[in-house]
Amino acid sequence: MMDKHRNFYTEVPISDLAIHELFRDRSNFQEVPPTWHVLVADIRDSTKAVNDGRHEEVNLVATGCVIAILNLSISEGVTVPFFFGGDGATFLIPDSLTTKALSVLEKHNRNVQKNFKFELSLGTYRVKDLYRDGIELKIARVSTTESLVIPIIMGQGLLIAEKLIKESPNSLPIEIDEVPVNLSGMDCKWDKIKPPLENQEVLSLLIAGCGDANYPEVYSDILEKLNEIYGSTQRRRPISTDKLKMSTSFDRISNDVKVKWGEGNIPEFLKGVLISLFGEFYLRNTNLGKTYLKRMVELSDNLSLDGRINTVITGSADQRKELFKYLDSVEAQGLIKYGFHISEESIMSCYVRNMKTDEHIHFIDGGNGGYTKAANVLKKKLAN
Repeated sequence: MMDKHRNFYTEVPISDLAIHELFRDRSNFQEVPPTWHVLVADIRDSTKAVNDGRHEEVNLVATGCVIAILNLSISEGVTVPFFFGGDGATFLIPDSLTTKALSVLEKHNRNVQKNFKFELSLGTYRVKDLYRDGIELKIARVSTTESLVIPIIMGQGLLIAEKLIKESPNSLPIEIDEVPVNLSGMDCKWDKIKPPLENQEVLSLLIAGCGDANYPEVYSDILEKLNEIYGSTQRRRPISTDKLKMSTSFDRISNDVKVKWGEGNIPEFLKGVLISLFGEFYLRNTNLGKTYLKRMVELSDNLSLDGRINTVITGSADQRKELFKYLDSVEAQGLIKYGFHISEESIMSCYVRNMKTDEHIHFIDGGNGGYTKAANVLKKKLAN
């Protein structure tokens, strides 16, 4: 039977309101259909891997999760919202996509187990079960730049489902076929990226509402304060074309190939080496390349609103201190808890379907652990 809500997300109107304004009115959000599912892919023991210096590998594998599902959804003619977390990802998918989605992620899981010794925790949770328990899950789409549209969640449904899935991941065998997982478009050849200006730092920040707080109102105030202190989303973006540099590290190129193709693909490795050696020259010295770099910055995804505020931003230490003074006061009122990590650079992984158009997106995480380390700070606060 055809799922009448299969194309729900495609039909959600795109708002051009500022995000802090969007949060002030629940009518800007639509209820996710009860037939849909929350899908989670999470790297187990990611904190240990990051502490062992494997942050880029963790980020690479997490990016592969997103791209596997995006390529599947495109092949099925469906648009699905996703939320990238640095060491995993969460999706909202229609019922008709659930079995296939778990299958492609399990294929990805088997490859990363073999080549990286990581293991993915996979699982789904039915939206109707959230509604049965009186839990809110609404969504909106908003344009953050002329080219980038992101999903925004209202309510705690996604976070609660994610927690339940991680506590009891899928225990049933997932059927897979012999067709390799499709990770075409995955491109992770950029080196660590310094902030646009010399006196800047990179701040990975996670903010969670607490208790009986009116989360939308609190988040709206915080996002408005972010704009006041750091400037617009564009001004606080941690990457710029001037600081982009392709990595020529054989380890980085090898990891990129292993995620997409498995071990031992010499032709793809050599192709990766050539792109790393000559690709940057092409991008900086051709009209198409210059346009792509400009669009790359515009299409970088450094803000995720999944029931929390997750963002990677750049600014000065003084700006951070001013923000923390404000967040500390909100936290002291019992309205939020926040976690953070400060680094000297950010890292970026990419999904490029067509570099001649806007069909590409670039996932940003703070360097040296970014989101993962910020999440650990937040978890400790929430535990207390």
